[in-house]
Amino acid sequence: MMKTITFENTYILGYIVNESEQYRQYHYPEMLCRYDSNFIALKQMPTLIVFRQLEQSLRAFHRAHGQQHLKFIFPPNKIMSDEIANYMKTEEYDIGFVELYAINPKMFSVAKHSSIDVQLVSDTNMEAFLKLQYEEDLKYGETFAKEKQELLRRQYDDGSKLQMIAYYEGNPAGCVEVIERDKTVEIDNFFVAKLFRYHGVGGQIQRFVMELFVDKTVILLADGEDTAREMYQKQGYEYLGFRYDGLKVHK
Repeated sequence: MMKTITFENTYILGYIVNESEQYRQYHYPEMLCRYDSNFIALKQMPTLIVFRQLEQSLRAFHRAHGQQHLKFIFPPNKIMSDEIANYMKTEEYDIGFVELYAINPKMFSVAKHSSIDVQLVSDTNMEAFLKLQYEEDLKYGETFAKEKQELLRRQYDDGSKLQMIAYYEGNPAGCVEVIERDKTVEIDNFFVAKLFRYHGVGGQIQRFVMELFVDKTVILLADGEDTAREMYQKQGYEYLGFRYDGLKVHK
C-alpha cells in the first residue's frame, strides 16, 4: 500500500483555476493570505525561461486579487536546476522542501500517557480549540490568524476535516486536523503549544489518530528542515519522498 502513496494523495485546500501540461494553479479566494492555498504546482521541471513566464503570470494574477506573494511547488523527487535555484536566490525567494511520510497504525507503538487527554472537537471544546489555534497562528500575522479562525469554523461545520484537541493535565496543549479518504488518513495542521512541548503531547495526539483509523494508512508532510521529521522517523514512519518549493513575499 505505501509504495502506491505519492504526493498526489495529500490534501490541497484550493481550487484549480488554470492548468496545462506544465503546471496547475491553485487559488482560494476565501483565504487569500494562505500561501499553501494560492500557488502554482509544476508538473515538470521548467526551464528558466518558462519559470520566469509563469512567475510573471502568477504575479499579475495575485496583484489583481490583492495578494503580495508568489509560491511555486516543484515536481516531487526532482532537484531544481542550478540555473533556477540561483535565480530564485537572487530574487530573494525562500527555498524549502517537505518530506512525505506514511505509517501503518498498527506499527505505531507510543504508550498511553495518563496526563494527556485527546478529544474530538465538539461544541463543548470548540472555543478552546480556536483559542489555541489563534495563539499559534499569530506568528504568521493577525490577518492570517483571524481568517484561519473562520476557516476552522467552516471546516468544523462542513465536516471536511476531523478536528482534535489535546489537554495536558487539563490545559489545552495541542491540536490536529485529519483528512480521511478511502485508504489514507492525513495528519494536518498538527502542533503542540510551546509551553507543553517535550511532554509527550504530540505522541498522544498521533496515538489517538492511529486508534481511530487502525485500518488505514496514516500519512503526513513534514518540513524537511524541521526536527519533527526526526521524531516521525523514530516513531516508525516510512519516508516516501521529497518536494521543493519556493516562496517570495513582496513587501
